[in-house]
Amino acid sequence: MRLVGENIPEQGIYPLAKALDLADELELDLVEISAKADPPVCKIIDYQKYLYQQKKKAKEMKANSAKIVIKEIRFGPNTDEHDFQFKIKHAQNFLSEGSKVKASVFFRGRSIVYADQGEKLLLRFAVELEEYGRAEQMPKLEGKRMMMMIAPIKKK
Repeated sequence: MRLVGENIPEQGIYPLAKALDLADELELDLVEISAKADPPVCKIIDYQKYLYQQKKKAKEMKANSAKIVIKEIRFGPNTDEHDFQFKIKHAQNFLSEGSKVKASVFFRGRSIVYADQGEKLLLRFAVELEEYGRAEQMPKLEGKRMMMMIAPIKKK
């Protein structure tokens, strides 16, 4: 096997027994880095320290990733103009914070016959918010709800 690392006297190809003796001598672990290579590549390191550093890197990567927040705004099919403008202002705040907005029209009872009004309402909502966000998906009817997602526009 090929032995690599900083703490070995001479890098090169060693038999398994000699590599294990070197690891015992240094009171470290013999870790296989690449099994598919010919000969396999091994390294003499402190395995617990190596695992700790891997966990630390993974945690750091997770912390740096952006968390997506989805805010929902609900309408009825016959939402009044004032209520509509009120909800537009809320959506503008959400989008400027960087949150996604899920706009939905909820149909109760027989109001499902006004599905076209709900779609017009959502399309108008998307047009009003064009400078703050873009529609990720067009209005889609799922059961008694018609939904639409609006993602914030990235600022440069």
